[in-house]
Amino acid sequence: MDYVLEVLPSLLNGAVVSLQVFFLVLILSLPLGAVFAFLMQIKFKPLQWLLHFYVLIMRGTPLLLQLIFVYYVLPSVGITFDRMPAVILAFTFNYAAYFSEIFRGGIEAIPKGQYEAAKVLKFTPVQTIRFIVLPQVVKIVLPSVFNEVMTLVKDTSLVYALGVSDLLLASRTAANRDASLAPMFIAGAIYLLMIGAVTLISKQVEKKFDYYR
Repeated sequence: MDYVLEVLPSLLNGAVVSLQVFFLVLILSLPLGAVFAFLMQIKFKPLQWLLHFYVLIMRGTPLLLQLIFVYYVLPSVGITFDRMPAVILAFTFNYAAYFSEIFRGGIEAIPKGQYEAAKVLKFTPVQTIRFIVLPQVVKIVLPSVFNEVMTLVKDTSLVYALGVSDLLLASRTAANRDASLAPMFIAGAIYLLMIGAVTLISKQVEKKFDYYR
């Protein structure tokens, strides 16, 4: 117990860094993914091709490789980032790609007749999106979005590859220093608590949208 109390402060400091990455990426990637999804609906082939190519690259290559590319490869062409900005940039564009596909699926699941009804009611495109499309899309995509959010919690552990002092790096440092696996188990418990919190929040949010059934 004394050992747990000794290593816990450093692990909690690492957990704070992990949470900072989590919230920043979520705040940036969700709206960016939604914007990309709506842009994909525009009947302009070059734009659609560009967005589909971007999604293919982001989803088809490991996030760890993207982190390494942003932090270690881009400086060779004169584009440099500190560790944390590199992490946020790579994570944001990676998760925006996944969220864009989720939102795109939600948008395309809405019957075409509802768009026609909006035209009959003389809704503007903005009004159609705000009052007809978005409420239904949010309801449709919530389970998939929260699955990605849970994955994001776990993926934050990848930032150790760039030397960012997150929860995983703090636990590995303590484990190597003290020749003990206890810090790793404590870190696992903290990740489990974060996943549990996301699960509880997802259930509450989904209940809020039950009236769309």
